Amino acid sequence: MLGWAAQRVPQAQAGKAWEPPTPPASPGSPAVLPPGSQDDPPPRDIVPALLTLHPTPKEAMCFQGWLAGATVLSDCPAQGGRRGQHHPPHACRKMLLLLLSVVLIPDPGSGALGLNSTTGCEIIHPPRDGGIRYRGLTPDQVQTVRFLPFDYEIEYVCRPDREIVGPKVRKCLPNGTWTEMGHASRCLRTCPKIHLSLENGQAVPRGMERVPVEGTWVEYHCNPGFRLAGSARSNCTKVGRWSLPKPVCELRRPISTGRRAVHIGALFPMSGGWPGGQACLPAVRMALEDVNRRRDILPDHELRLIHHDSKCDPGQATKYLYELLYNDPIKIILMPGCSSVSTLVAEAARMWNLIVLSYGSSSPALSNRQRFPTFFRTHPSATLHNPTRVQLFKKWGWTKIATIQQTTEVFTSTLDDLDQRVKEAGIEITFRQSFFSDPAAPVRSLKRQDARIIVGLFYETEARKVFCEVYKEKLYGKRYVWFLIGWYADNWFRIKDPAINCTEAEMAEAVEGHVTTEIVMLNPENTRSISNMTSQEFIEKLQKRLGKNPEETGGFQEAPLAYDAIWALALALNKTSAELVKKGLRLEDFNYNNKNITDEIYRALNSSAFEGVSGHVVFDASGSRMAWTLIEQLQGGVYKKIGYYDSTKDNLSWYNNDKWIGDAPPADYTKVITTFRFLSQKLFISVSVLASLGILLAIVCLAFNIYNGHVRYIQNSQPYLNNMTAVGCTLALAAVFPLGLDGYHIGSGLFPFVCQARLWLLGLGFSLAYGSMFTKIWWVHTVFTKKEEKKERRKTLEPWKLYATVGLLVGLDVVMLAVWQIVDPLHRTIEEFTKEEPKTDIDVSILPQLEHCSSTKMNTWLGIFYGFKGLLLLLGIFLAYETKSVSTEKINDHRAVGMAIYNVAVLCLITAPVTMILNSQQDAAFAFTSLAVVFSSYITLVVLFVPKMRRLITRGEWQSEQQDTMKTGSSTNNNEEEKSRLLEKENRELEKIIAEKEERVSELRQQLQDRQQLRSRRRPSNPSSRDGCAADNHFTNAAGPVPTLYQPSLPLVRCLVSEQADKLGRSNCDGSRVHLLYK
Repeated sequence: MLGWAAQRVPQAQAGKAWEPPTPPASPGSPAVLPPGSQDDPPPRDIVPALLTLHPTPKEAMCFQGWLAGATVLSDCPAQGGRRGQHHPPHACRKMLLLLLSVVLIPDPGSGALGLNSTTGCEIIHPPRDGGIRYRGLTPDQVQTVRFLPFDYEIEYVCRPDREIVGPKVRKCLPNGTWTEMGHASRCLRTCPKIHLSLENGQAVPRGMERVPVEGTWVEYHCNPGFRLAGSARSNCTKVGRWSLPKPVCELRRPISTGRRAVHIGALFPMSGGWPGGQACLPAVRMALEDVNRRRDILPDHELRLIHHDSKCDPGQATKYLYELLYNDPIKIILMPGCSSVSTLVAEAARMWNLIVLSYGSSSPALSNRQRFPTFFRTHPSATLHNPTRVQLFKKWGWTKIATIQQTTEVFTSTLDDLDQRVKEAGIEITFRQSFFSDPAAPVRSLKRQDARIIVGLFYETEARKVFCEVYKEKLYGKRYVWFLIGWYADNWFRIKDPAINCTEAEMAEAVEGHVTTEIVMLNPENTRSISNMTSQEFIEKLQKRLGKNPEETGGFQEAPLAYDAIWALALALNKTSAELVKKGLRLEDFNYNNKNITDEIYRALNSSAFEGVSGHVVFDASGSRMAWTLIEQLQGGVYKKIGYYDSTKDNLSWYNNDKWIGDAPPADYTKVITTFRFLSQKLFISVSVLASLGILLAIVCLAFNIYNGHVRYIQNSQPYLNNMTAVGCTLALAAVFPLGLDGYHIGSGLFPFVCQARLWLLGLGFSLAYGSMFTKIWWVHTVFTKKEEKKERRKTLEPWKLYATVGLLVGLDVVMLAVWQIVDPLHRTIEEFTKEEPKTDIDVSILPQLEHCSSTKMNTWLGIFYGFKGLLLLLGIFLAYETKSVSTEKINDHRAVGMAIYNVAVLCLITAPVTMILNSQQDAAFAFTSLAVVFSSYITLVVLFVPKMRRLITRGEWQSEQQDTMKTGSSTNNNEEEKSRLLEKENRELEKIIAEKEERVSELRQQLQDRQQLRSRRRPSNPSSRDGCAADNHFTNAAGPVPTLYQPSLPLVRCLVSEQADKLGRSNCDGSRVHLLYK
């Protein structure tokens, strides 16, 4: 029944505290809780939270033995008084009333979740001292529902100071049961967490999940030099209290050996981000035992260790640092682990005049002597990898590298140091990427930037994410080399990680061939150290002490550093003790205000030099350990040693067993091979042949025109203008050759001269050829499209005006070209195209380049030049169209000129924009430009000169024996043209005379009719009068009868037999040469 949601919802009454009612015991009801008390208040924080998190609909929750009634309390004060609105009492009704309501009252509207169904999971009992949260149910639904639908989830909650043990959430399964019903969910009291830590010792909890509850116990152990005062075990009881008080670790009384104790305060990270204390603490204890057994080192003193678990957490370390400093005995030195903890301790230690000696800190920031003046470390700085990396870059001839780092202080400092070192070595970091948690975008950036030699700085977990992305981006193989940190586990890339979606095989493929640099933490040589042990003997002894697999023990690699740290301290204290004796002081006189003893210890540590199990131990000026670096390469999934590097002696020991996927170290960047896109030689030769033939044709036409310049037909075509056209075509055709010259034929030094040759030849050739034709057509249009009176003024052709027009056009071109060449001369420019991959599988990229003739303001000059020439072309087309029907003997080839202008203009207007578009395609641009020049020249020469040659050859007018006849014929034609013009003028005069005569005839006829009418009225019957009238029909004079001027049976005027007829002559009057038009 859903009403069994929680245990009790007490009612709030004015002036009273919470008083939960006692539920009645009834058969079938759940176990009844005893009445609450002031020490056991109801969970006030549960009900309001449920009702405020989901206001509509409200979630219902009641305590065990009570059911939600009509109203559920939403807010009540802890003590008496009211807050908010008044709620009716007994918000959660007793179960007996609910059972009756379930039987008697029907289900009101619970169909939203199918709650009125009898299928699903039956409600279950809440745990003791706890309840069940039903999500999405209102108080009314809680009263009526008995079954919950499939996939519905319930959540257990507990009273304050209690913790749920067992499943916290259950889900309704399709078979009608709840999940994990075999495991009970219980609300158990929690015990204070103060018992989980022990000063100067360890508290190991057992049987605990999140917090200590009933059934949890703690085992206590003290550090060496301390004894346990109290029970070694305490149990958490069901009432929330520990069975026994917390013990304490008391300092043991020193055994009377005559040696005075010198205490060391240490922080070992037994857990956390780097649990290095698991192996480093046993190594330190081994070193203390070995040192204390020696009689030649600190013979009057005994080193003792006081340590705590810092968990690699600065906050936790702060607490224990306070205890170490403020609790006796006085510690002469501090030994922290982890860079973050060491930073905190080293900054505080100088205020207490304490030396800090770290065994597990690699942050480069700790090398700052101004910030950490008393800090030393046997663990080399992370920057010690950088000299090795730079040495490898030099060995393999790389000058460009890229980096990718996790955004943490240690890696940022390391990368800054690497940046400085590679600059000093003449190596460039071309790309620097960083990430916080997701390396996908930085890896893609490295791919886009064509990074080849990549240094990766990140922790092991992030390394798996990085190389999963590396596999996806194909940033591996024979073209790439990755440099990683060497302190990852050997199988780090095979570890299953839910944070990545790459398989083990994919990861192995991506990491193959990468190089690691690792600080040598174990002496590779089989020599005995100051402790009279070899490195292998030390490892065997440490493994026996650990008693478990070293790979599962944190800090196993750093254990030799911790062992040597104790020896470095012992040797420094031994030297300090001898110096203090000279000054009348002792080591036990040290306190936190005695700076003199601290300075002596500092000098002694700074000058330390001995052979340890980790190798030669020596500190640099910043207090960091100087050590060898191991270089390894992953070959076939296994790390192989390929060399060592000693940064103190700049000595690289190389095994010559490095292997590369491409049989050689890859290039540090894609070698770009610059190739020029030269003009197709077949195309150049073909067009050059056409241009040469055109030049030959132009020379033939020019020679023909000059040789036949005395022929009248040639003279009437303005031969000098035609000669200019032929010369212009020759220059334009000659421009084809420099247009096709590029770096294939000439050097870069000659390119500017070739550019100028192109410009001047084309410009002057166009001006001469087109300018002479334009001048002809312009003169024809000017003369023969004007009014008659203006034609008479310009009937004579003055050649000098034509030559002056051509000279003006050529002069304008010369001025523009000269200004262009002086102000902004053409020069060689290079256009680069997109890099291309070669067809063969080589590690290069081809960068195509194309040579151009250009200037700074190229577009401006082209705009001026094209604008001027374009207007001339358009105007030439217009003039040719206007004069297409004009016929004149002064320029007898103007129709051919018009045709040539049409073709030249069309070709030029099409070619200019097309070549600008195809400027980056050398073959297409040259083909369009050169063929336009060739065809324009051919068309001009053929149209202008071939008809003249044909006429002179076919008619024989070029033969010398007929030259006189040709001249006579030309003169006769010229006279006939003059006579024709005179006759036209006389014809117009005669037309005027005819019009006057016709007007006079009309007047006379009118007079004659009037006179006849008058006579007919006076003498109608007198015949003699008719004779008189008949006589009046004729004009008489002394010379006799005059013939009638107008005869209707003949044309109006055939010929005037008068003084005009006498002037022209009878032969002219009756001949066919002159015809007077009647208008």
